[in-house]
Amino acid sequence: MSESSTAQVRHKVDELYRMESRRVFATLIRLLGDFDLAEEAMHEAFTAAVEQWQRDGIPRNPRAWLVSTGRFKAIDSVRRRSRFDASLEELARRLEEIAEDKAEKANHEVEDDRLRLIFTCCHPSLSPELQVALTLREVCGLKTEEIASAFLITPPTLAQRIVRAKAKIRDAGIPYEVPSLAELPPRLDAVLSVIYLVFNEGYSASSGESLIRVDLSEEAIRLGRLLLELLPDSEVMGLLALMLLQESRRDARANSDGDVILLEDQDRSLWNRQQISEGTTLVNRSIASREYGIYTIQAAIASVHANSPTAAATDWAQIVSWYDLLLQAEPSSIVELNRAVAVAMQEGPLVGLELVESILERGDLVEYHLAHAARADLCRRLGRTEDAKKSYESALNFARQKPERRFLEKRIIELG
Repeated sequence: MSESSTAQVRHKVDELYRMESRRVFATLIRLLGDFDLAEEAMHEAFTAAVEQWQRDGIPRNPRAWLVSTGRFKAIDSVRRRSRFDASLEELARRLEEIAEDKAEKANHEVEDDRLRLIFTCCHPSLSPELQVALTLREVCGLKTEEIASAFLITPPTLAQRIVRAKAKIRDAGIPYEVPSLAELPPRLDAVLSVIYLVFNEGYSASSGESLIRVDLSEEAIRLGRLLLELLPDSEVMGLLALMLLQESRRDARANSDGDVILLEDQDRSLWNRQQISEGTTLVNRSIASREYGIYTIQAAIASVHANSPTAAATDWAQIVSWYDLLLQAEPSSIVELNRAVAVAMQEGPLVGLELVESILERGDLVEYHLAHAARADLCRRLGRTEDAKKSYESALNFARQKPERRFLEKRIIELG
């Protein structure tokens, strides 16, 4: 094979790894019934692809090829080990039978293995922290260091938690399946929470060079669509609407250098009108059901922003009303902070500043960079330059994402 063709194969394999590796992994878990064996098999399959596709060409269905190759690699690996450990011989035989049987059978309820994997990772026998960590690691493929950074814990501590969670799934025989419709509603809250956390990590990465991780936000939306097909619940509608409406602003949220552009300064012609239309329809359907919750309320707020032709034309009174409802449904300091910013837009920066300072004075959000950034912006609008500068510096101390840090540094420079 020519050098250019070799490079083409490697590029294709790299692209497939980015886009398909977690789907391949999820299917291998279904076929093999073991997290670690599936992970090892997936990596071996991608390694084999680099070698064999250079010789034989790229197959018509690369994902199916990777799954099939990974399955055989796993069975061969267990067979080899069984030569030195007799206890593995029965496992190898049983594994081959199970994998062959599952490979031939189709699941007619939900065809997506990653949705099955989410319900496994979000099983109620696991703590909420483990559910999120395991989903981000196993479903989305985030590195242990990335998840640890988001959780503000050390990578070894997180790695131990994930190992314990996998052991619990294995030892308790937690099934790799979507619950029946009768069992689904009580399990839904955890799954919605995890999908939204995955979306948020993609929409606004917790740390690193990039503001956005498109692969994660798109994957969360895809999972939201699948969940809505399975269960047309008002809150599933609300979550999908919220993600679509937020994602619609993706292309306008950063400039060509990756620097942050605030909502009020964004070029609204870059907003995705198709996503806005779909999200607005979904949120209106959910509100009409009168059985909506926190995701629908947040989607309603996002819908007001998305359907405003300009920042100046935004109906801030309506947004404040939705925040009032959200505070009743889910009281939290972050919701209170967001409401304070909306009040500042409706009634003026001085009123908003008093609300933000009351949150900080009682000790809430003192390590949350956006709280300090909000105070700084309101002080800046009031002409209180020194106060604004100090708050921007406080925000900078706690910001971990490089585009946000650059934005805060610019604000400090502008203030002299």
